[in-house]
Parts: sequence; structure tokens; C-alpha cells
Amino acid sequence: MNIIKEFARYAVGALFIFSGIIKVNDPVGTAIKLEEYFQVFAADIAPFFEWFVPAALFLSVVLSVLEVVLGVALIIGYRMRITAWILLAMIVFFTFLTFYSAYFNKVTDCGCFGDAIKLTPWQSFYKDIILLVLIGVVFWKRDDYQPWLSPRFGAIKVIGVTAFMTIMAIYAIQHLPFIDFRAYKVGNHLPTLMKNSEPLKYVYIMEKDGETYEFENYPSEGGYEYIEARLTNPEAAAKITDLSIWEGDNDYTDGLLSAHRPHLLIIIHQLEKVSTDNIDRIRNLTYSNPNFSTWIVTSSGYDKIEAFRHKHQLGAPVFFADATVLKTMVRSNPGLILLKEGTVLAKWHHNDTPLTDEVIEIINRQ
Repeated sequence: MNIIKEFARYAVGALFIFSGIIKVNDPVGTAIKLEEYFQVFAADIAPFFEWFVPAALFLSVVLSVLEVVLGVALIIGYRMRITAWILLAMIVFFTFLTFYSAYFNKVTDCGCFGDAIKLTPWQSFYKDIILLVLIGVVFWKRDDYQPWLSPRFGAIKVIGVTAFMTIMAIYAIQHLPFIDFRAYKVGNHLPTLMKNSEPLKYVYIMEKDGETYEFENYPSEGGYEYIEARLTNPEAAAKITDLSIWEGDNDYTDGLLSAHRPHLLIIIHQLEKVSTDNIDRIRNLTYSNPNFSTWIVTSSGYDKIEAFRHKHQLGAPVFFADATVLKTMVRSNPGLILLKEGTVLAKWHHNDTPLTDEVIEIINRQ
């Protein structure tokens, strides 16, 4: 039993630390996922969940840092009664959340490990069931764990981890994630990621006379009832499936991604939440330049973005894209992306808006 007890301690602690660090790396991404959950719960359970949407970023930081702190506290055996109770409360909540998402197919990616590891809703639920069992062991044996450190040094370690992780999360919010796990990271060639790496293969699940059958090719014989088609090589599927940039009735996606001339995209997710703290530096990048073209890409309506553009004297044409896609492209509102022939050359948070000469230097290095 002692082996199971210690295994539960280290397995849960390590998983919580890993999961928390992944989220601390990208608090804005976690906040986006929390907003999605709150909106689903507001529509399905109770309207008051909508109240939590404005606090999503704050809650993202709190929950992400708490995961790491709980993992550390568990491993060093710090105040195990409190630690075990909080762990149990969190896993019960998250197990309900992932079950609800999986059963009702509401949120297709739980965000448990950010963009680093994608899990299906049911995979997330099964993961939480395993964690629930392990945390149950921790809770049951909470008084049997011996602390590594004295209460004083244990407190210093926990406080230190809390402070360090909070600073890291705030830095990631004010700049960009330390590690970009998304398909739009610097160096990626977007047109390649928009194609399947090999032909997709499916297994067709059919039913006949109460029996279930699987076919590699859709059966031509009659009498079968179609159940579902299951992809057998999902790793070959395109990593980017929803990138589309348009203006009016014209689609400019292919033109942008094939253009030899570099393009600097000023990404504005939503005007209602856009920061104007560095708008003067951004404005300088919209002036006509022989080395690159500058586009404003937004999900907001034409009239609103035009009023915003004229108010801040942004001398760049406006194009449109889906808000979710723009949030995936860059975790900053506004944010900047430099593209050439479909390759991401650089990305910036608006707090790190480059000078024109810096942009030209990056282009000349290619």
C-alpha cells in the first residue's frame, strides 16, 4: 500500500506541475478556454456564469499558478490536510466539467495542457477519472505523508513558487508565451500546415441486423445503416483548417500566403477589448514602405474598424478574419505578425512593437 500511496503522490504532483506550467506559459489561451466554458454554462445551466467572463484572465492566472503550487506542496508534503482537500475539490470540479463537455459535446478541447497536448473531450474525462482515483488515495492517506522540509522552509518554498509562477504568468500576458505550441509559431510555413501530410484514411462504422461492422471502404452492398466515419490517421490531417482573410466578396488568403513581398499584419481580435497603449508605435508601421506591406486584420465590423483607423490615423488597408483564428494567431490585441511567402518570420505583442528598421532587418536576414 505504501508504494501506491507514494506513486499517487508523485504522479499527481508531477502532472499538476506540468499542467500548471503549460498554462502559465499561455494565460491568455487558458482565459479564452475559460470564457468558452462560462458561455456554455451560462446558456445551459444558469445565466450568472456570464458574470465570470470578464474575470477569465484573472482566474486563468490563479488556477494555473495554483496547479503548480499544489503539485509542489504535494510532493514536498507541505500541509497535507489542506493540500489534499484543495486537490480533491479541484479534481471533482474538473471531472464534472470534462464529463459535461464530453457527454454534451460542448467544448471540443478542454485546454487541460494548453496547446501543447490536445485531448478529446472523452480523453480529458478519462484522464480526470484516473486523477480522481489517485487523489482519492492521497486524500485517504493524507495524514501518513511525511514532509520533506520543516514547516518554515516548506512555507518559504511554496511562497517562492507562487511568486515566481505569478510573475511568469504576468510576463506572458504582457508579452507573448515563452513557448509557442500553436500552428502559427515563428518559422512555420502556413500553406504546408493547411494541407494534409498524406491522404486521410477512414474506417466506416455500419450496422446491419443488430450487428456492427467496420469497413475501410464504404460498402456498396445494401442493407447497412451508417453510424459514423472514424479517422484512422489523424496525425496526417491539416493543422490549420480555418484560416481565411477577406475583404468584401474577395478572398485574399492565397494571395497573402503566396506573396513574395513581406506583409506585416496588425491583428485586432475585437475592438471592444483592443489596447491603444502602443498605438503610436504601431502607427509608424502603417506608413508606406518599400520593404513590406502592412495590413490591418480584424473580426470587427467595417464601420467600427474604419472609425478606429481614422481616429488613430492608421494608414493601412483593412481585411477581415474570424475572431477565434486571430486569437490563435497571436495572443495580443493588437498583435503583429510578419509573413513572407506564407512563412511566419516574426511575432510581437503590442508592448514589444518593433521599429520599422527592426522589421526591415528581420526581412533582410531571410
